[in-house]
This record gives sequence, structure tokens and C-alpha cells, in this order.
Amino acid sequence: MDIFDFSDGREGYYGEYGGVFLPEILQATIEELLACFRECKADPKFWQDYVALLQNYSGRPTPITHLENLSRKLGGAQIYVKRDDLNHTGSHKINNVMGQGLLCQRLGKSKVIAETGAGQHGFATATMAAKFGFECKIYMGAVDVARQRPNVFWMENLGAEVIAVEDGQKTLKDAVNECMRDWVTNMADTHYILGTACGPHPFPEMVSWFQSIIGLEAREQMLKQAGRLPDRVYACVGGGSNAMGIFQGFMDDDVELIGSEGGGHGVGSYMHSSRLAYDDATVGVAQGYKTYFLQNDEGNMNETHSVAAGLDYIGVNPIFAHLHDQGKVRFEAATDVEVKEALKLTMRTEGLIPALESTHAFVTAIKEAPTMGKDQIILINQSGRGDKDIFTIADALDDAKWKSFIGGKADQYRAENN
Repeated sequence: MDIFDFSDGREGYYGEYGGVFLPEILQATIEELLACFRECKADPKFWQDYVALLQNYSGRPTPITHLENLSRKLGGAQIYVKRDDLNHTGSHKINNVMGQGLLCQRLGKSKVIAETGAGQHGFATATMAAKFGFECKIYMGAVDVARQRPNVFWMENLGAEVIAVEDGQKTLKDAVNECMRDWVTNMADTHYILGTACGPHPFPEMVSWFQSIIGLEAREQMLKQAGRLPDRVYACVGGGSNAMGIFQGFMDDDVELIGSEGGGHGVGSYMHSSRLAYDDATVGVAQGYKTYFLQNDEGNMNETHSVAAGLDYIGVNPIFAHLHDQGKVRFEAATDVEVKEALKLTMRTEGLIPALESTHAFVTAIKEAPTMGKDQIILINQSGRGDKDIFTIADALDDAKWKSFIGGKADQYRAENN
């Protein structure tokens, strides 16, 4: 199945979703980007250089781990995990930014900007900018700056300027808006390293293409390690880049693909980030493209919520919108409470600490594995590691020792600065 087949004749559309809805001033920049991307995609050496860069710098291929303890405890399907948390910078985000870094070199741009929610994309972008020698500016909602302080620390020390966005809900969608404004002003020498498979064409296709390395590896590894393909593949879905990445390895196979969204406080609460599982989203146009958005009847964007900053987004990538309508991908949601419990279970049984985003995929897999046969196989994409979430996780788990430590540090700081 070619997910980039423009069957209705309109490049950049997936069914009715996608497109380019941008100010006229950005059209030349988008055309320049599209031409460069097409050139890169048609050049086998570009992909070879990309793979070599990730192998030599980021640590690819990432392994697949069989979770024997968790599989035994749940008593159903055998659970395997694709370990993209083992990438340099701790998530799948490095795949896309290194690819766009190579593309940026071809474009001849000297500056990069990016939005980030969980901070992993910002961390990866700052890392890439340091390696390639680009000036770097990261836009991040003020709420996310507060809850993802470890990543902010690393971004700044890697040389990036981190700008806390105070507009709107002060989360990911607001960071995207500020990035767009910056790009309009500085497009001559600046490339926007969009972090997920959303936004105007060619970003959904381009980010998905770079992330497809996850699925290409995973398919080969499952055949070698388990002797066959999995029955189901699970991945968390915010914008959708890690899910698009792993799903592409199995699009043409008899494998069920399941995306797990941010269920927040649950269905009916309207404090969540589930666009497709809860049927709360409607089709609209925002931030340069057409897809399902969490919006009211007037087209104004609703507040969103997820314990995972990287899933706290109003829209979903247009390719998934199309695949959802076709029934090619099933979407579920995991609540904050379920995520906390799944994280504790995974840590205690397997010694793995998935990021809060990735843990959403674990929630759905843990629910469904016991209903499957012991001869069946499921694969989860652990797209990020949880050390970035230590403040949020410690608070969610109500860890008394951590609270005491933080309180002590605060007292020490006040004493030293009074």
C-alpha cells in the first residue's frame, strides 16, 4: 500500500486531508522545500547518507526486545518492543531532524527553528544544529517549559535559544503558531524543522519518510527474531510521526495497526487530546493543513490535555485522518490514570522506563494482550524514554522522597540567594 499515492490527482492530499494553506508570502519557500525534498527522495545516495549518519551518530538500528516477564504476567500474546528510546537524545525525534538537517544543507540555509511540546524534538533539533553548525531557535509553550525542564536545560546548553510561548494555552499548538510567524519573517535563511507529520505539504510526507526507518528495521527484525510478523503493532499518536514510522513497515501485510491517543481525563471530559478515538474532533483547516481538529462549532480550537506533553495537540496528521476513514488504522485512547498504572507495571516487570507518550501505546497493548492467544505476537513502539518526564512521573506517582528532595533543593536555593 502506497500511503503517498495521490489518487485524486492532488499532490499533498490524502483523500480530502492535507494540502497547503499558508500565507502567499510563504508559497515560494514551500515550493523551494518541496523541490529539494523531491530531489533528495529521488537520490539513492541521500538515503544512504541518511542511514549512515544515524548508524554512526545516533546508534541505529535500534533493537527489538521480547518482554517475556510482562507477556507471562498478562497471560496472552507475546509482547515485543521496538526500542527507539535507545536513540541518541532518547527518542525517535532524532531520525527526522537528522534527515531535515541534511536537507537543510542542500537548501543552503544557516538557521533552523522548531516547535516542541515534550521537549524531545527540541532536544534533538538543538543536537542536530550543534553538529551541523546551524543557529537554532526553539519555541515551546510556557506550560511545557515548566514541566519539561530537563530537556530545556539540554537545549540551552547545546546552544539553542529556547523561547517560552505565553499565548493561548501555552502548549504545543501555540508553539507551532509562533514558529510559523518566525518563518514568515526569516524564510530567506531559515528552515523550519517541523517535528511531526503534520502541517502543510510536504511536511507530512517528508517526516513520515524519514521516520519510515523505524518500520523498515522493525519488519526485518521481527522476521529474524520471532520468525514471523506481529499480529498487531501499537504506537502512541500525537501528531503521529513515530506511529507513521513504525506502521510503514507493515502497511502491505496482514497486520493490525493501532494508534493510542492522549485520553487525558477520559471520554466526555473534554480535557483530553483524542481526535479520533473519542470522535470529538471535526474536519477543519489550521496551521497550514486540513485534518481532524479538536475545535468548537465556530472553528476555534478547544483546550487539550494529556499527562504527556508530546500528545497534547489539537490535530492529527492528514495521512492518519485518511487511513482512519478507510479503516486501515484503529485508534484508541489511554487516560492519564491508565498511563500511570501501565508505567509502573512496565518498570517493575521489565525494567523499562518508556516516555509518558510511549506509555499510551503500552496501555492499549496491555489491555488487549490477555484477549489474544499465547501464540500471537504484538509489537509496541517505545518511541522515547521516560527520564525526561521525571518531574511529571514523580508527581503522578506521588513520590514522597522526590517531593522532599525538590523541597530541600528549593529551600537551599532560597537560603543561598537571600
